[in-house]
Formats: sequence, C-alpha cells, structure tokens
Amino acid sequence: MRRLQSVLRRSSRCERRRPHIMLRKSVTESFGAAISCLSAADLTDTVVRRSKRMMLDTLGVGLLGTKTSVFHKALQYSMRYQALENSRVWGRPGLTLPPHHASFVNGIAVHSMDFDDTWHPATHPSGAVLPPLLALAETMPRRPSGLELLLAFNVGIEVQGRLMRFSKEARNIPKRFHPPSVVGVMGSAAATASLLGLTPGQCVESLAIAASSAGAPMANAATQTKPLHIGNAARWGLEASQLALLGLQGNQQILDMESGFGVFYPDYSPEPLAHGAPFRWVLEDQEVAVKRFPAHLGMHWVADAAAAVRAELFSRRPEADLGQVRRVVLRVPESRYINCPFPATEHQARHSFQFNACTALLDGQVTVGSFSRPQRDRPALKDLLLKVQLENPEDNPANFNSMYCEVTVDTEQGESFTARCNTFYGHWRKPLTQQDLTKKFVGNASAVLPLEAVEGIVSVIDNIEKMPDLSLLGSLLQMSNVEESPVSVSLMN
Repeated sequence: MRRLQSVLRRSSRCERRRPHIMLRKSVTESFGAAISCLSAADLTDTVVRRSKRMMLDTLGVGLLGTKTSVFHKALQYSMRYQALENSRVWGRPGLTLPPHHASFVNGIAVHSMDFDDTWHPATHPSGAVLPPLLALAETMPRRPSGLELLLAFNVGIEVQGRLMRFSKEARNIPKRFHPPSVVGVMGSAAATASLLGLTPGQCVESLAIAASSAGAPMANAATQTKPLHIGNAARWGLEASQLALLGLQGNQQILDMESGFGVFYPDYSPEPLAHGAPFRWVLEDQEVAVKRFPAHLGMHWVADAAAAVRAELFSRRPEADLGQVRRVVLRVPESRYINCPFPATEHQARHSFQFNACTALLDGQVTVGSFSRPQRDRPALKDLLLKVQLENPEDNPANFNSMYCEVTVDTEQGESFTARCNTFYGHWRKPLTQQDLTKKFVGNASAVLPLEAVEGIVSVIDNIEKMPDLSLLGSLLQMSNVEESPVSVSLMN
C-alpha cells in the first residue's frame, strides 16, 4: 500500500506541473515530461489487461528462446563479463549477468524465433522493454513493486507507439531499418527512466543518449543477427537511462530534428506528447498481434489461407495426393525479404511466404517443429516449393493492417482451390482468447521450466499490480527443471 501511495503522490506532484508542460513547444521536452509524470493512476483497465497479456506472452517466447542457437552464442559471449550488480538470466538456474548483459541475452531469447508480439505500425514492442525492466528491478536499492513495473512497461510501449505514428512510411512493412532497433531502444530508455524515477530533464537526456544507439539494417533479417536487434535495444536503452541519471547529456531536441530521430524516416513529422488527464494510451486504441507459431507476421496470413485450401481440397477429395499438385499461386504483398523461394536455414524459413504456405498445405498447420531441419528437408516439401508462383496484386499493400494473402492450388486433374485470409487469428483485429494465449505460454514455458513455475508465473502476471516486489517472478523464471519437456507446439489454426 505504501508503494501505491508513493506512486500516486508522484502523480499528484506532476499534475501540478501539467498546465506548464502543455505549453512547451519542444516535442522532446513533452516526451520527457510524460515519461517522468505519467503514473499508475493514468493506467486504464484496458491497458492493464492488454499489457499483462503482452508480458505473459513475452516471458513464454523468451523462455522457449533460451533453447536456440543464437541465444547460446550470445550467452557464451556475455558470460565473459562480471559486475558488482547482477540480474537473472531467464531459464538458467543460478546464472546471473551484469544487468545490461542480462537485458541483452533475455531480449535475444524473446526474438530468437520471431515468436514475439507485433504492433502496427510495425515493430515488436514488448521484447525491448520487459527484459531491461526486470534486469533493472533486481539491482535497484529499493525494489520496485509490480504496479511500478506495470507503469514503466506501458510508458515504454507508449513511446514506441507514438514515435512510429510520426511517419506514414512506418505503417508499411519496413524496407530499410528494423523497427525494434529504431523505436525499441527509445522504448527501453523511456521504460527504465520511468522505473528509475528520473526527472523530466533526465528523461530527455535518456532519449537523446538512446537515439545514438538506434538503427539496424533490414539486410540482417532472416539471419541469426536479427534477434540481436531486440537484445541491443533492451541493453542500450537501459544504459541510456543510467547514464542520464549520472548526468550525461545529449541533444535536447533529439525528437524534433530531421538530423535527430528524423534520420530514420524521410517523412518524419513529430508532434508533442500531451499528457493531461485523462491520458489516452495508444494501447487503449489498438491491441498487439500475438503469434501462434514462430515466424514473421506476414507468414500467419499465408499459413491460414493455405490451411483453408488444404481443408477444402480434402473435403472434396479425401484421397487427394499433394504430389499431384500442378501449381501453387500465392497472392501476397511485395516485400523482398520475405520472398524466399528455397530457404536454406531456419531463419530464412521463418521469413518465407513459400515455405510457410507449403508447410500448411502439407500439414494443415505451421508449428514450432516445422522449422527443424528434418521438416525443412522433407522431399515432399521441396517438391512442392518448386511449384510455387508469387504474385503481388496492386490492391495488396505491404501493410500489416490492410494486407491479405490468397492461395490457389491447381491440381493435375484440372481442379482449382482458392482461399483468402484477410485477418488471421492472433491479429490485433482478431486477438487470441485469454485461454489460447495462456495455452501458448504454458506450452512454451514448459519446455524450460517445471509446471509449478509455469503456473506460478501465470498467477504473478495476472496479479502483477498487487505484487509488493518482483522477487517471486525472478525466482520462478529460474526454477530448475530436472526433466525438460519436449519443444512446445503451436495453437490450432
């Protein structure tokens, strides 16, 4: 209760400054003021409910991600470093790292399989924010409460959402910069600045410092380097807020200038962030997409359409042989980095319209196991990939809010089957039920943790605003699992 009263007193103090803050002309100053002054009293029931879903899903995909090769490489590197303060590595009992490196490896785990949540305009919002907050919380002299974590998490999500809305280009599937490396580091800086209780001026400096670590090229998509973009965003944002706390300074107009944050978007048009009561959160107006299988978001449209074609084909011809398919046509948005006809690696497969469509045609679904080498090397899959043609209709923009995927299968017998997906299950317009989201988390987390810990995490996140501190969550994330469970499977189509 004392912690809640402290947060609410902070809100009251900032409330008296708000009329003055609203008169400021600087976009950067308005962001700094909002980061510093937003309080738990500004959170709405919708925002709390949605952000809890994001937290639970992020922890689940992060735990599963600790089994990947890219996580192991990053962990091996990070274990070279020691510090006086240390934070837990998820899913590794007793293992701690300096908070920046814990943020780094846990962030990598979250994005290691491209299984984390996605927003519009396009980014992966949670992975850049939750790992640094949990790492920071473990090292603070006064351990923050669950309510304070919930507030800081939403501040980090909000800053990302606002920054992306300063560009029309950001609404489309990205071509130049991977968005989490651009806005994610700013969200991490904002979130950790909020948790540290920085002043408005210090929050401005935190954003300015973070901007110098922003940006990564899309050329590294579909490689093991892509998950590092989330890990770096988590790490550098935390470092920025801690440097700001020590008095380091940057350009206090960083969000206002074309040569500042505007370098990432040619049509950048920033606006001040007004935070008078009642505050309207971006998350209030738009859900995030939660993936049912670990692949680029665009793959979920094509997989659902292909599974629907398969269902229709076998309902008409139960004895159908997919080896008798003459042609598969995919009508999808134009985007080079997810047009990968013959993926050679698991990361390329996660970014291949062709691979995910053919997998769904053969199996009726795409799962975690679909990207394993034995599944990728199946002769039936390779044969089907040779028959795929891609078309990019003019009415199908490369935009996660308005795109569609259409799949047509022509058989050797002269029959044709077509299905179209406009909104897949898990999209922000068609969110997973709480039951299915929890099912996804349990499946993922059970691959690393014992059931006792998995159920405990579900309970902690469900009651996060009531938790006096986060020590229980940290312990659960490292509980030993003597017999590891099989890798999780995805939800139903």
